[in-house]
Amino acid sequence: MPAVVEDTYAEAFRSIYSEVLVTARDATWLNHAVVAATGNASSTILCDCEAALSRSLTPAETPDGRIGAILQFHVPRFWKEREVKLERSLLVRVSQNILTCPTTACFNVLPAEEKWFPLGRKVAYFGDGHQFKTERHGRRVRVIPILSGEFVIERRWGWAEGLMGGNLWFFGATADGALDAAARAAAGAAATGAQTRVCLPFPGGVAASGSKAGSKYKFSIASTYAEYCPTLRGQPGIETRLPDGVASVQEIIINGPDLASIATATQAAIAACLDTPDLLRISAGNYGGRLGKSFVYLHPDKQVG
Repeated sequence: MPAVVEDTYAEAFRSIYSEVLVTARDATWLNHAVVAATGNASSTILCDCEAALSRSLTPAETPDGRIGAILQFHVPRFWKEREVKLERSLLVRVSQNILTCPTTACFNVLPAEEKWFPLGRKVAYFGDGHQFKTERHGRRVRVIPILSGEFVIERRWGWAEGLMGGNLWFFGATADGALDAAARAAAGAAATGAQTRVCLPFPGGVAASGSKAGSKYKFSIASTYAEYCPTLRGQPGIETRLPDGVASVQEIIINGPDLASIATATQAAIAACLDTPDLLRISAGNYGGRLGKSFVYLHPDKQVG
């Protein structure tokens, strides 16, 4: 039998985000750049941003006619100095992980007329005065002489309003069942990237340690969700919220440009994993509107917006 899909919702919250188009000579070096630039960016609980691959491009779809990948970088809108922090994340990750990766070039994706960062100029200071402005591939770029040749980066980088925190929880009768379901769901959501422009920031798209807001420790803003930990079932002081028979829970997180995109990716994720062996139930995390005001319903007939 297919797993039960609970009548509930995931609670997403507002972000600002930017997208980076990386191109490279071949898939090997493109993948190295993607992995490096999106590393240590699973959760803004402690990371400077949440980042992941959003979608891959063919040579016909990129400015310089090489294969490409669009990376997405989010920070919460409720952060103080959020624009400064997003720009800093982009500056660090582009300069240290894309500029340094052999054969890469870097282009802007979002509109850069009103909301933009001078990222190209700042990265180009690495050229130590030998950098220059020009136009290539129909884009206004900065060119930095480097030991291997040149690094090309677009001058202006747009940013926009987005959403973070769409999620699904997978309750498995076995640990393998929960993980297999989450992996299938992550792949299903990621496959919509060309249409929805979403990204899944956790390793392989899956979070094994779903958290709740707050902690008994004042220095921590989030902690393990004890009521859903299988090994704490029956422990003193724990009122378990796990359904009977659940041995493991896995989670996926979906970020994207808007509610409609995350809702579409959520339905694709559910469809991709519904028949997974040993998957008992699909649910989602929410806080009754205390974290965000954008609700992603698991039953699509309830979705508004």
